[in-house]
Amino acid sequence: TLILVGTVTVISFILGVGLYGLTYVYPQYLATVRGMNSLQIGETLFVTGVFMFMTAPISGILSRRIDPRLMLVGGLVLFASGTWLASDVTADWDFWELFVPQFCRGVGLMFCMVPITNLALGTLPPATIKNASGLFNLTRNLGGAVGLAIIATVFTDRSDFHVERLSESVSWGREPATQYMESLERAMAPLGSDAHTAALQQLSLIVRQQATVMSFGDLFWLLTIMFALTACAVVF
Repeated sequence: TLILVGTVTVISFILGVGLYGLTYVYPQYLATVRGMNSLQIGETLFVTGVFMFMTAPISGILSRRIDPRLMLVGGLVLFASGTWLASDVTADWDFWELFVPQFCRGVGLMFCMVPITNLALGTLPPATIKNASGLFNLTRNLGGAVGLAIIATVFTDRSDFHVERLSESVSWGREPATQYMESLERAMAPLGSDAHTAALQQLSLIVRQQATVMSFGDLFWLLTIMFALTACAVVF
């Protein structure tokens, strides 16, 4: 029983990271990289909610017919598949590129939430369910809070790392960088003496955008590994 409770608590914590963490990551990408406003972000991300709504009754039916551990593994694998697909993110991704990762997230969440709740609370005496339910929800919310802090920290660190590495690739000693800089200056020629400065600013923006995109890819890889390892924990 102790192993079951401990494992369920860990999985609930990880689900909190997935539930709230990706709710932060996707809008951040769409706002900072794609330049979308709040309405456009909502129109792009509603896919997850739609699939959660559609999967909820199916998940309830399956939970009564198959081993909940199988459902839980399936949900975590779907979750990991969605973040793995998103790890190839580029600066051009939009609604359709994010459609399948969001599908995996929405379906995976419902395949996880129903069985993990049954495993956490279904084996307890009725007198303890009230307090156990509060602790279970607290664990999930705590996972979301800690997960958001970790995600924000990792994103900042990886952004700094990628900016530094990419800056080395656009130094004056590299011919492709020099040629691109010259093409930017020609494009900025109408600005006169400010063409060089404007070209440098444009190149700096490109470097920072690509560093940001690469950082989002790193986050998705981190989440993929986390959910894959969590799926392995279900054997306990």
